[in-house]
Amino acid sequence: MQLDLNLLAALDALLEEGSVAGAAERMHVTAPAMSRSLGRIRRTTGDQILVRTGRTMTPTPYAIAVREEVHHLLHQVQGVLAPSRELELATLERTFTLRWHDSLVTSCGPALLAAVRGQAPGVRLRFIAESSVDTPGLRRGEVDLEANAGRPGAPDIRFEHVGKTRIVVVARQGHPLTRARAVTAEEYAAAEHITVSRRGSLGNAVDDALAGLGLTRRVVASVPTEAAALEFVRGSDLLVGVPEATTRSAVADLGLAVLPLPLELPPASLYLSWHQRYDSDRAHTWLRGLARTALTLGEAP
Repeated sequence: MQLDLNLLAALDALLEEGSVAGAAERMHVTAPAMSRSLGRIRRTTGDQILVRTGRTMTPTPYAIAVREEVHHLLHQVQGVLAPSRELELATLERTFTLRWHDSLVTSCGPALLAAVRGQAPGVRLRFIAESSVDTPGLRRGEVDLEANAGRPGAPDIRFEHVGKTRIVVVARQGHPLTRARAVTAEEYAAAEHITVSRRGSLGNAVDDALAGLGLTRRVVASVPTEAAALEFVRGSDLLVGVPEATTRSAVADLGLAVLPLPLELPPASLYLSWHQRYDSDRAHTWLRGLARTALTLGEAP
């Protein structure tokens, strides 16, 4: 059976874009040419790949099942056929998927996108939300780059420590604790709190530190993002502990008050993670460099 590797690239584009027109634009071919490629793919696989539902195209269960494998295989083929090719940023056409903590997307994402578009206008960034459960997205090729406080433990996942920041307490302007010269651990524990947890946890390291002092606090709610927590805080007497660097801009924009955390907690670390398959990928290496710069811009001194 003779296989045309061009069909692999076409299939990847079709699954990525979800339409013949979008895939044609991405591959710089005409829509009729891409439609012919889709026909050949259908005959080769025995599957429709994309089916029309109203005005849109929907991937079949088979297409969904092989999407990430196709994406991974295409990058493998590209690495084999052009391992030493110079990176031409001006003509680079590629979509990177980044799974970053929501506060990092807000505080550092715009700087990264501006840097990317300034050097490689054909590159697109797809920021996706963190899941409520740990997923092997890096290993399966679903995610190109992660940035969060979690240090990966898998041997095939590379990581780099790119910064750290202290945890601070955020409250609304006029909160009773903002009028105190210095907030004690007892006063802090006596207030009501909200936590940030994508898993919905009502406790974190702050509670462990309080327990060491014989104190407990009342956490009345948890939310999955820091942006949501700040909105809750703005309209109530709730307190929330957040990393200073990643929320500094949002706190200022919302007119909130920042207080020192009256507890001994280590600073929050920030890691950039990727799968080892991209170690020698020049485009990925370039993106990691820009991401590193964007992420360290927000690091607290």
